[in-house]
Amino acid sequence: MELRRQQQHGFDYVDEGQGPVLLLLHGLFGALSNWQAVVEEFSPHYRVIIPVLPVYDMPLLQASVPGLVSYVEKFVDKLQLSTQFTLLGNSLGGHVALVYTLKSPGRVRSLVLTGSSGLFEDGMGGSFPKRGDYNFVRERVGYTFYDPNVATKELVDEVFAVTNSNAKCLRMISIARSAQHHNLAGDLHRIAVPVLLVWGLNDTITPPSVAHDFARLLPQAELRFLDHCGHAPMMERPAGFNRALAPFLRRTAAATSALAAASSAS
Repeated sequence: MELRRQQQHGFDYVDEGQGPVLLLLHGLFGALSNWQAVVEEFSPHYRVIIPVLPVYDMPLLQASVPGLVSYVEKFVDKLQLSTQFTLLGNSLGGHVALVYTLKSPGRVRSLVLTGSSGLFEDGMGGSFPKRGDYNFVRERVGYTFYDPNVATKELVDEVFAVTNSNAKCLRMISIARSAQHHNLAGDLHRIAVPVLLVWGLNDTITPPSVAHDFARLLPQAELRFLDHCGHAPMMERPAGFNRALAPFLRRTAAATSALAAASSAS
């Protein structure tokens, strides 16, 4: 299916399906298409929403993790997402999801993190893209995946275009440094909602040890690894990602319903 973008209230986003809300957040070099398989699988039974995060065109002084969290807060308010929703984030999007949950715990039913920053991230293989060097960009984008062939020419061209814009590069570097300096290790114990961690066993940007640290620090976390998979499981192993996600969504929905019933009876 082709993702249909909407532009309302000053936001650019995808909004597919009806039902409980899944709010998906992409990473620094991410795009709406990163979540294509999730939309296709879950939109028949869920309302799947993906905002385009303004990582390349937000005001430079706001280009940071807190700035992106503020953007998501405004987006949620404008769409009037009044009921609790499940928040999913990849890489930088996971970092934003964690901070949003810490700030607005009553809005989030459950969290799904995949390749999330927030504890440690070896961004772009330890270096930022070199302006004007296509081969370097192709190599670094390929570093994101276990199978470099997943880094299509279209994806490499998109990143290359970003790295050739001084304004976009400045924002990208500002946000990447903000993520590296914004460590959440001391705050994760305050996240009380259920968390699903879906991690690539071959992730070299946020390695498996990072997933284990998240599982240790988050009170209600469960961890699933996908083999032959890098930093973006929902792209590289979409079927495995969806198989891990579906039962988690059913369990958390059932737990929420049971809690609501108990509260009504008391």
